[in-house]
Amino acid sequence: MNRTYTGSSGAGRGAGGTTAGDANPPAPRSRNAALVLDLLRTAGERGISRLELAEGTGLTPQAVSKITARLRTDGLVTEAGHRASTGGKPRTVLRLVPGAGYAVGLHLDRDELRAVLCDLTGAVVAERRAPLDLGAGAEAVVAGAAREVTALTAEGAPAGNAVLGVGVALPGPLDHLRGVLHRVTGFPEWDGFPLRDALAGRLGTPVVVDKDTNAAALGLALGGAAGDAAASFAYLHLGTGLGAGLVLGGALYRGARTGAGEFGHQVLRLDGPPCGCGDRGCVEALCLAAVGRGEMAEAARVLGVGAANLAGLLDIDLVLLGGRTVTAHPDAFVRGVGAVLAARARREGAPEAVPVRIAPGGARGVAEGAAQLLLAPLFGRAELR
Repeated sequence: MNRTYTGSSGAGRGAGGTTAGDANPPAPRSRNAALVLDLLRTAGERGISRLELAEGTGLTPQAVSKITARLRTDGLVTEAGHRASTGGKPRTVLRLVPGAGYAVGLHLDRDELRAVLCDLTGAVVAERRAPLDLGAGAEAVVAGAAREVTALTAEGAPAGNAVLGVGVALPGPLDHLRGVLHRVTGFPEWDGFPLRDALAGRLGTPVVVDKDTNAAALGLALGGAAGDAAASFAYLHLGTGLGAGLVLGGALYRGARTGAGEFGHQVLRLDGPPCGCGDRGCVEALCLAAVGRGEMAEAARVLGVGAANLAGLLDIDLVLLGGRTVTAHPDAFVRGVGAVLAARARREGAPEAVPVRIAPGGARGVAEGAAQLLLAPLFGRAELR
């Protein structure tokens, strides 16, 4: 898959209180630099030689030398010793400097805020949680989010180190390109609110906004949760609501209007209970009603029916489950969803059912994925944005 870089270094004052010119590390100036950075990140502490970088990227050794020299000047790369060579002098080994930059991942759920500070490898170095009332109004929510981000970067990022920006994940629907919310289920007052610009104005740092399920799916794809880099999977998130993040052929799929993955509002029962979206018998309404009654097996069965519909429509390789309700009852949901998918496979004569697993990352998976909204382009992973 060809990779393209679309990031920028941003402008204004950073979340940590320093000017972006002082704090933000220079973004890669080319696709080739992003590819080199990605291999350096993959190599980890062990590092990688310039010759190995040339072999891995297909670039000439001269081009790699120029790129790595610039990355060293920018503080993104450093020497990590030497490695024996098959002939001639030992090879110098280079490695990424994880603390050369940081990204904030912010998960705004309906009743809780979770923020993580991640270094360039995606590792979490600091975390904050706070109660949140998404219905308290935009001004209160944005002010509270800004306070938590400022406190997080003050705690976790060494003075003067770069903060690339803030990735925000929250329930949809929304327009991720403009950072504008639509009619969030249960919170119609958010319709049309420019969250990206409002938060960026308070923090003075770049902000990217996406749905919580998309952010989580992005983090899972980059982390190799599906194994094969070209795999197609659905991440189903059941917490205070229900949604899906879709990775198709190794790329995050949002749809033309960021509308893909509104999984919770497929109608399963025409005369079912009312849903917050205005329809009746949605899988979200049925699931949450069963959870409210303490009937986790029934909630899992309903979720499985929705997952089977999705598997039949998209022919995906894997279903990953997450969200606070799932993580509180993982065995029940894996069993219940898996049973429905297995029954579907038997009816169709398929050789095997679509596997079901709990998504890695736990409660902070969405927040970590939100941080990747900033980190992915730096490493040439813009096709996953």
